[in-house]
Amino acid sequence: MTSTTMDGKQRSPYALALMQFSAGGCAGFVEVSIMHPLDLVKTRLQIQRGPEDPNRYTSLADCFRKMYRQEGALSFYKGILPPLMAETPKRAVKFFTFEQYKSMFAYGSYLPESAIFTLAGLCSGLTEAFVINPFEVVKVKLQAERSTFTEQKGTIATAKEILAQDGFGKRGLNKGLTSTLGRHGVFNMIYFSFYHNVKAMVPEYEDKRLDLMRRFAIGLCSGVLASCINIPFDVAKSRIQGPQPVPGQIKYRTCFATIRTVYAEEGFLALYKGLLPKILRLGPGGAIMLLVYEYAFAWMKQNL
Repeated sequence: MTSTTMDGKQRSPYALALMQFSAGGCAGFVEVSIMHPLDLVKTRLQIQRGPEDPNRYTSLADCFRKMYRQEGALSFYKGILPPLMAETPKRAVKFFTFEQYKSMFAYGSYLPESAIFTLAGLCSGLTEAFVINPFEVVKVKLQAERSTFTEQKGTIATAKEILAQDGFGKRGLNKGLTSTLGRHGVFNMIYFSFYHNVKAMVPEYEDKRLDLMRRFAIGLCSGVLASCINIPFDVAKSRIQGPQPVPGQIKYRTCFATIRTVYAEEGFLALYKGLLPKILRLGPGGAIMLLVYEYAFAWMKQNL
């Protein structure tokens, strides 16, 4: 069985799926390599407590400044190996499953195109969350440590330590799975739906540079909007997967209970901790991923 693509070449569904998977992997690798420091700062801001926290950062700039002075320049790349190891398959899964769910929901033409993008985005996010959660547990543990980069345990050693102490279950490498499902499900639902629906409404430019700017701007808005809406799940995830306030006592256990606790103890705005670095990362980062995916996929269809 073969299918004909827009370039007129006939390819099997398996070949197209492999191209989608590979293009998504390229998008993830490029995005995390550029934007990781902002993800680290976002995590640091989310896991800190109220004003009584002696290690509290007062702002985004304060966090960057203190980390540089106390932990060194390489500290901005703490925990980068788990996302680098994970981002290729993670983003590959994101884009590949989005395309597959999109085809599935489009079957029979029962749903409007806008609903297809929304449902496909939601399902791709839920699938992605199952794949990425163990890597997120390791990454958050590494990012939360305030030792210098050279003193820090390696990624594999940290993963082995978590596995030995707590196993693969809800206290180990699958800690915070519900909040990860909420974070990725909501993000992808808005991210893909907004991008594809708005891109279809905004006319293309004949000038390739202008059209690149058009798609980048829509991708940027997609990433910012999705980040603003899903961040309470992100805060809950960081609290559950990060260090607990009192060593040996688990305060943050489940997603919605954590959201209620943070709201009750620290106020509504605490659910939006880390929003600025998250937007600074996933705004342009989201646009970069979409553009790298589209260009990589188009190149593969043209040349392979």
